[in-house]
Amino acid sequence: MLHRVLVTDNLSAAGLKVLEENPEIELVIKTDPKLSVEQLREELQDADGIVIRSGTTLTEEVLEGQSRLKAIVRAGVGVDNIDIPAATRQGIVVMNTPAGNTISTAEHTIAMMMAMARNIGPASASMREGKWEKKIFTGTQLAGKTIGVIGLGRVGLAVAQRCLGLEMRIVGYDPFISSERANEFGIELYRDLDEMLPKCELLTVHTTMTPETKNLINAERMAKMPKGARIINCARGGIIDEDALADAVESGHIAGAALDVFLQEPPKETRLVKLPSVLTTPHLGASTDEAQELVAVEASEIISGFLTRNEVRHAVNMAPVSASEMGGMKKYIDLAYRLGILLAQQTHGEGIRSAEIHYRGEAASKHTRLLTSSFSSGLLSIALGDRINIVNASMLAEERGIPISEETSKKAGDFSTMIVAEVTTDQGTLRAGGTMFGHEYLRLVLMDDYQLDAYLDGTMLIYRHRDVPGLIGLVGTVLGKNNINIAHMALGRETNQPGGDSVAVINLDSKPGQDVIDEILSNKDVTAVEIVQLPVAGAPLPWLGL
Repeated sequence: MLHRVLVTDNLSAAGLKVLEENPEIELVIKTDPKLSVEQLREELQDADGIVIRSGTTLTEEVLEGQSRLKAIVRAGVGVDNIDIPAATRQGIVVMNTPAGNTISTAEHTIAMMMAMARNIGPASASMREGKWEKKIFTGTQLAGKTIGVIGLGRVGLAVAQRCLGLEMRIVGYDPFISSERANEFGIELYRDLDEMLPKCELLTVHTTMTPETKNLINAERMAKMPKGARIINCARGGIIDEDALADAVESGHIAGAALDVFLQEPPKETRLVKLPSVLTTPHLGASTDEAQELVAVEASEIISGFLTRNEVRHAVNMAPVSASEMGGMKKYIDLAYRLGILLAQQTHGEGIRSAEIHYRGEAASKHTRLLTSSFSSGLLSIALGDRINIVNASMLAEERGIPISEETSKKAGDFSTMIVAEVTTDQGTLRAGGTMFGHEYLRLVLMDDYQLDAYLDGTMLIYRHRDVPGLIGLVGTVLGKNNINIAHMALGRETNQPGGDSVAVINLDSKPGQDVIDEILSNKDVTAVEIVQLPVAGAPLPWLGL
């Protein structure tokens, strides 16, 4: 079956070629005319993935009920036109292309800074009017000036590199970068933004737009900058308070600003745009032939890698995993998923208060966030059915008030790798642990406090009982006379002394009826009987094409 990829915005020919030449991809282009909301919803019904730019908006209304859609790729950095929570709730991976436009955006930032510093825009406009006004367009030299860079990701670091070439002093603010990494780029790193701002004769922002960064540079913070400072924003509109910036420019405290992005695009409020010392461009940071081709090719490669190789690159709503990593993680993902299903069926999907997953040995070195999501999808499978998958599991668990935590230890213990999950319900705590034999066969090796060795697949009959002679034979006889074959049996005892509490897990070739369960339960030494249905051995996972 071909993977159907929908493209609804103009991509470069090189990007389309990547999709056209992939034998596993069916490319559908719907760029002219622009699709209505209803047309877009209809087209997505038959799409496995979609590649968009800024022209297509994927709202909750559009994404609701898109059961086939697995991935959205934005050819560009910004994902403001995608409802991320809605996509995540639907189990759709959202990925972007942060690398493709790095150089073009950094170059535009430098161009805007230099044009602002030397009044190139108004000087050019003046000459078009036939004037020669050298004195009023006297600028400022950048060499020797201190520039503050907020956000030291790809673009921020690329800007810093170019500022060093202009012989500027670089100070930077980013709560996540290490001081060693900042030093490599000649950046004096600050952990306190308000402490850095008084040093900044120029300031450029390169962060994403989030609730935390909205109006990050406001009136109060502009007042902390030196009089005559200049501000550049080629990142996202809204990081700088536009009204406060206009006030600061009009007052003369801020000498000038260069803006490529706005809170509303095109901006409805034009006071800031019309100020003579403010240089503006219509979101041109990534508008170069080279950048558009790079992001289109990267977007096409990302959607192809996801659909055909289970590769998750530059995801904004789940852990990124390379194709090679995914190949080595499939069994771990499957193990976590099956433990979740096992515990879900024992709790009947109700009354779950919390869960905790412990990763031991080799499992601890994997992408445990992804494994936890896999476990969560299994745990919520009874309650949510096909709605749940590895992308939305954590969000849906949180929405249901179920905290799911994880703890890791690379110490191996009895097994080279082990995952132990504990689920707390209204009735108490259940625990199950699994491992892999030979990195291939999944085994249930722990149930509550009982150690055992059972197959973690297919139909499992779990019965709790007193460890007394003859009981195993009795259960075997009941199953045999009902023509139910035993594939494997494992016994776990609380102590090494006979007569104590025990649990047995019997893997069956077919599912017994309620009459069989009732007959086993009728024995006074049997305290509980449960049937758990897991995927058969080697069954593909129901999401991400694994």
